[in-house]
Amino acid sequence: MTQEIAIKNLIFVDCEGHGPAPTLNDPVGFEFGAVAYPSKQTFHGTGATKETFEDFDKWITFVIEKGFRPLFVSDNPAYDWQFINYYFHLFLGRNPFGHSARRIGDFYAGLVGNFTDGSSWKKLRVTAHDHNPVNDAMGNLEAFERLLNGER
Repeated sequence: MTQEIAIKNLIFVDCEGHGPAPTLNDPVGFEFGAVAYPSKQTFHGTGATKETFEDFDKWITFVIEKGFRPLFVSDNPAYDWQFINYYFHLFLGRNPFGHSARRIGDFYAGLVGNFTDGSSWKKLRVTAHDHNPVNDAMGNLEAFERLLNGER
């Protein structure tokens, strides 16, 4: 008997930084987008400030089912997560995502059985990848939904 697993409480994140790492970044020019799955509610963070990350934390609390931890999902969490983690710890002393994240490309590679193919999923984006972080996060969520619906 197959048990259906509910996939929820995911937050798709995309960061647009102006440096290779948080401490080498321009905090004024930093921005990020987040889209909740499955609701598709969005958050646009501009500037690496305490207020931005307090607002982001409140938004996460609002969109995530009570009693569950949000799960960070990204095209490239090695890049995106480091910024979000650093700024949450700098301004709030904690990161609501904890110390883990999921990479869409790894999910795709597992689905197609090809460890080296971590980017063909990008063709499934609906919203254009235009480096607006909210649009980029939404496109990644849309591609993920299409993968869940069997598209490859």
